[in-house]
Amino acid sequence: MKTMRTHWILAGLVAFLVTAATGTGAAQAAPRTEKTGAAEASSSSNPANGTEFQSRVRRYKIEPGDSFDITFELSPEFNQAGVSVQPDGFVTLHGIGDVHVQGQTVPELTDTLRQAYSKILNGPVISIALKDFQKPYFIADGQIGRPGKYELRGDMTLTEAVAIAGGFTDAAKHSEVRLYRRTSDGWTFAQIINVKKMEAKGQLTEDPYLHPGDMLFVPKNRFSKIRPFLPSPSVSAIAPTL
Repeated sequence: MKTMRTHWILAGLVAFLVTAATGTGAAQAAPRTEKTGAAEASSSSNPANGTEFQSRVRRYKIEPGDSFDITFELSPEFNQAGVSVQPDGFVTLHGIGDVHVQGQTVPELTDTLRQAYSKILNGPVISIALKDFQKPYFIADGQIGRPGKYELRGDMTLTEAVAIAGGFTDAAKHSEVRLYRRTSDGWTFAQIINVKKMEAKGQLTEDPYLHPGDMLFVPKNRFSKIRPFLPSPSVSAIAPTL
């Protein structure tokens, strides 16, 4: 009888330990899964994590012919108004001479001038205000209604630019609109856009946004290339019989 009671006690103790271990494991596993799921949901729902937003945020870059004011909060004697960017991209500044600024954004320019003036000033506090600057533009060329240079306002897509420039002509090849991008070394090819396919599907998700200085070129279609060699209809003149 005593032996049987001992077995029952041992069986109950084993059952208790197994239940406790299982419950602890489940309690530890559940928060881990919930935390991971929340992190994944936060990552997927946050638009700032996407590359689309980052690619569309573009800062203006200093170009030759631009001008700006420089204000020194602690050293007003160094303030300069209407500093003009020369054709070679340099500016001439009081106390430090020539500095190359072409291609820099305003924050980059501020940091460049702060470093330059740190040679003669202790911890200069500088602010930059653009005065005259080149407005963003794009160029439309080829088989387009009104080829030319147009102001680029806000986020503009390629198809919107085509419409602003007068649309396609009858000789346009809608399926191979070429986009070129200006770099420091000149023009570089960007991509070919099949506008005909996009419009046929009614989906403009692949319609690219233009960057300042971009050029879109619309080539001729195949029929317009061979049209000059096709025989044209003519009316034969019949001389009256007398």
